[in-house]
Amino acid sequence: MNLNILKLGSLAALMANKANYLAERNSIFSNTFDAIGKLCFVAIVVLIATISNFVSADPDMLQDVCVADLNNAVKMNGFACLPSFTASDFFFGGLAKPGLTNNSLGSAVTPANVMQIPGLNTLGVSMARIDFAPGGLNPPHTHPRASEILFLLSGQLDVGFITTANVLVTMTICEGQIFTFPKGLVHFQQNNGNVPAVAISGLNSQNPGVQVIAKSLFAATPPVSDNVLARAFQIDTQEVDEIKSKLAA
Repeated sequence: MNLNILKLGSLAALMANKANYLAERNSIFSNTFDAIGKLCFVAIVVLIATISNFVSADPDMLQDVCVADLNNAVKMNGFACLPSFTASDFFFGGLAKPGLTNNSLGSAVTPANVMQIPGLNTLGVSMARIDFAPGGLNPPHTHPRASEILFLLSGQLDVGFITTANVLVTMTICEGQIFTFPKGLVHFQQNNGNVPAVAISGLNSQNPGVQVIAKSLFAATPPVSDNVLARAFQIDTQEVDEIKSKLAA
């Protein structure tokens, strides 16, 4: 009888130890899975943050100020930093002056980017002033490195952009109104009014770049082949040469 009791006691103890072992193992697994889950969450957050940085117009700055050394021979994505700076590196008064519109297009663009304001280096922003004579045109062009938001100070403009599906998005805006042009898309502005117009643009790059479509194709150096342009535009080579001569002037 005592022997059976001892056996039952040993069995109970063994089962208790087994239960404790299983509980401890489950706890370890649970903690491990929790840790893996947290690690995956952190990895996802880091990945999203990294992708966010990659799709930004300009790289994020790594210091308070990096005034562009425009004369530095070292070429990089942006400009090297000057060792010292003054307030004038962050100032530009050019947008206060009307641009001269007595040209074949009847418009003038005054940029305010890193080339005019060295303090914009690494800041990822720039501006421009566009003046229009009556009937003036800022011809179809693109900004390969920036989206643009345009605020009309005075006058009236017909504005528009063309999507990659060749859809024209256009409207007429009046004084005090805003229109936005997506990054990289061909866009334009034209003053079809009887009075001058003035607009201010903001761009999300220190150096947005500008590529005027007509000049890029017909005034490139070295020139694009007449045969290429004639076939692309379904015109003859004589017409191509006439367009080239006008744009060269």
